[in-house]
Amino acid sequence: MKRTIAILVSAILFLSANAQVDLVKTNYQENTLVAPLYFGPNAFPVPDMTDGSTVRELTMEVAGDGFFGFQRDKTADIFARLRIPLFTDRVNLCLWMPVVEFYQSTDGRLASCRVLPENREKAMRGHEGGDVYVSTDIMFLREKAKCPAMTVRAAVKTASGGGFALARTYDAPGYFFDLSIGKSFFFGKDKNSNTWNSGNISLRLAATAGFLCWQTDNGRQNDAVMYGALLRLKHKYFSVEEVFSGYVGWEGDGDRPMTLKTKVAGHIAAPKAKGSFEPYVMYQYGIHDYPFHQLRIGLCYNIDILKKKDR
Repeated sequence: MKRTIAILVSAILFLSANAQVDLVKTNYQENTLVAPLYFGPNAFPVPDMTDGSTVRELTMEVAGDGFFGFQRDKTADIFARLRIPLFTDRVNLCLWMPVVEFYQSTDGRLASCRVLPENREKAMRGHEGGDVYVSTDIMFLREKAKCPAMTVRAAVKTASGGGFALARTYDAPGYFFDLSIGKSFFFGKDKNSNTWNSGNISLRLAATAGFLCWQTDNGRQNDAVMYGALLRLKHKYFSVEEVFSGYVGWEGDGDRPMTLKTKVAGHIAAPKAKGSFEPYVMYQYGIHDYPFHQLRIGLCYNIDILKKKDR
């Protein structure tokens, strides 16, 4: 009996010792290739730039995206976003995500993304859910006649998206912080008003800088510097916007996406619905490390839930 117990204890100790897994030493000399260039367009896109301000309306947005890859791969998705003023127009809570994407790839694209042969068939065509993003936008300076608006944003990305082995999403968390500054200049001023922002046409200039990072592999994350510039011409009934933005990762291999985005939007008041509609069309071109053309058609519905003057 004692001999049996001794054998069992020895076996348990032996298995326990051999079951221990040593930490893998991170090799900082090798790039992880967990970067925007090697994954789908929704894996970690360049975040939409803010213009230095927050919103006072509850904004509900739904859109459809079409991504046309430089290697003839295609992706379509349903995009949703919600902006909520938190008791004041100085603080917004924002949630957005590509709800579901449908993709069709090519052999060339899968080869450049290093998809393994056993996963090629599933990676060629299918659908996946997207990641959820949550941000808090805080206005530190309110725009005045001689003072620009300044807003800080803090955002996190979940790992809810699937398809890492298919090169669709990273399946890892991420976050970013940025600071944006913006100023509007008004033209065609209303003769019946003496306020500085009473013009019928406005030109807005904005710039942003920030920090973005995401988990890549064991013990390592990629840190990136964000940047962006915005120019918007706005009329009572429509607006045209141009944005140049991107970020620069430290690995320097596929992690430095740079994009140019054009957006045209209409502004339609809906008094009976106590809100306004904003249909829009947006086109984005990937200049570097983002090999996609993107076409988005969407609709925003805005409701002024604060119903108070700016504070």
